[in-house]
Amino acid sequence: MLARDERPASGTTVEGVTASALAEPATDRLARLRRWTPAVLVANLVAQIGIIVTGGAVRLTESGLGCSTWPYCEPGQFTAVIHPETSYHQYIEFGNRTLTGVVSFFALAVAVLVWTAPGRSAAFRRLGFVPLALVAVQALLGGILVHLELHPGLVSLHFVLSGLLVAISLYLVHRWPEGDGAPVPLVGPRVRALAWVLGALTVVVVVLGVITTGAGPHSGDATVGYRLAVDPALMSKWHAASVWAFLVALVTLLVSVRPAAATGPGLDLAPVRRAAWVLLGITLLQGAIGYVQYFTGLPILLVGLHMLGAALLIAGTTRVVLTTRTR
Repeated sequence: MLARDERPASGTTVEGVTASALAEPATDRLARLRRWTPAVLVANLVAQIGIIVTGGAVRLTESGLGCSTWPYCEPGQFTAVIHPETSYHQYIEFGNRTLTGVVSFFALAVAVLVWTAPGRSAAFRRLGFVPLALVAVQALLGGILVHLELHPGLVSLHFVLSGLLVAISLYLVHRWPEGDGAPVPLVGPRVRALAWVLGALTVVVVVLGVITTGAGPHSGDATVGYRLAVDPALMSKWHAASVWAFLVALVTLLVSVRPAAATGPGLDLAPVRRAAWVLLGITLLQGAIGYVQYFTGLPILLVGLHMLGAALLIAGTTRVVLTTRTR
């Protein structure tokens, strides 16, 4: 046994634990974990997009009330209850709730790693807590939705918050390798303005898409009745018009960032040009899915892909806006 004032030499063990590990400060262990910060930020973004897809599966299969209560799935039972009358709705809803735990884990990891990042500004470090706070709001909103039998307005808000989480998660991925100085424009005022127009149009496209879905046949649980008392055909036309406006603004931006347009000193159009081309691919694919699903009776698989496309559209637009400046 060691005397009170004796310490084991480096490399020796105390009950199977190396002395160096015992002496290692917690801050050093956290520093090693921070090497994984970029991967955790990307995983958080992927998880936020993934839960939009699983949440869409809940809606498309009318499984929103597959679990009858919250936070338990059934009274006194946290997990899905297996019995002869159990339907697949319960497993889909419980599966989506389980993924909420995965999203919460990554959001918590983001908060810890970003907050403890040395040399970063307080504003950036505080931003690391935003995904965790919004995930908590989403979980609470999900519980309220169950108790209110999927109120249509709150269901729509659920998706809008998920879109916001995707944008913020992408922002964190982009900001991590940057410094914390004031933003420095990489493009001219025209391109910068076009990027912000794209951002505003993205909000319009997503909101109109949510309203269109909420008014259509895939609005939620069939036992609740209609979701939003608006004409789904009319809303789909407004939604399509907003997408065309978005496409026009995006093409205009692409013309403005062509290589020959980089005439000003210090302008670097390559990053925003690459991001805009990716966004154009997402937009064209999303538009094609939208028209095909409309003229084929809204098959569930295509509607689900359309929801995935909406999440990618939000991420892509956020990326375009961020590439117009650096720090």
